[in-house]
Amino acid sequence: MHLIWEELRAAMPLIWHGNPNLFSIIWFTVQVAAVATAIATLIGLPVGLALGLERFPGRHLLRSLANASLALPPVLVGAILYLLMVPRAPLGSLQLIWTRQAVFIAQTILALPYIVALSAAAVQALPPGLLAQARLLGAARRHVWALALREARIGVLAAVIAALGTSLSEVAAVTILGGNIYGHDQTLASATLYEVDGAHYADAVAIAIVLIVLILVLMCGLGVLQQHGNGIRLRFRTST
Repeated sequence: MHLIWEELRAAMPLIWHGNPNLFSIIWFTVQVAAVATAIATLIGLPVGLALGLERFPGRHLLRSLANASLALPPVLVGAILYLLMVPRAPLGSLQLIWTRQAVFIAQTILALPYIVALSAAAVQALPPGLLAQARLLGAARRHVWALALREARIGVLAAVIAALGTSLSEVAAVTILGGNIYGHDQTLASATLYEVDGAHYADAVAIAIVLIVLILVLMCGLGVLQQHGNGIRLRFRTST
C-alpha cells in the first residue's frame, strides 16, 4: 500500500501541472476515439438498421456474425491487419504500418461491431405494431427507418458510447499496428503499457487516472441519457 500511495502522490502533479507529453497523448486519444466512432457510426448504423428492420436471405446469419464479432479478440484484429499492411502484403504499398493512420483504421474496425450489433438489437426490440402501423399508413422505407431510429435512440446512443469506450481503452491492436512509439502514436491505454514496461510507474498511474476519468464520464453520460430519454416521441396507434 505504501508503494501505491507514493506513486499516486507522484502522479497527481503530472496531471495538475500540465505534463506536455500527457496532454499530447490525451489529445491524440480523443481524436482517435472521436474519428473512429464517427466513421464506424456512418458505416455501421445503416447496416444495423437493415439487419434489425429488413427481411432478406442470410439476415439471421449476418446478425449472428455481427454479435459474434463483439467477442473478437482485438489482438487478433491487430495481427490480421498487421499481416495485410507489412511490406509486400496486399496493403503494403500504402506504408501504413507503425503510423497514426493504422491506429485510426484499427480503432474504427474494432468500434464497428458495437454499432452494428447493438443498433440492430435496439431497433429489433421496438414494439412490432409501431413499425407495422407506419407501413400500413404508407410510410416510405426511409420514414420507417427514421421512426425506428428515433424510438430506439437510447439503445443507439448506448451503441455509440460502447464504441467510444472500446476506442478509448483498446491497447493490443494499437500497439501492434502503431508500434506504441513514444510521443508519436500512443493512446492513453498503450501509453500506460509503455510506462509500466519502462518501470515509470508514476507516469503510468497518471495516464491510467485520466483514462479512468474519461471512461467514467462516458458511463455517466449514458446513465443521464437513459434517465431523461423519455421526451417527445413520434407514436402510431397499434392495429388491433
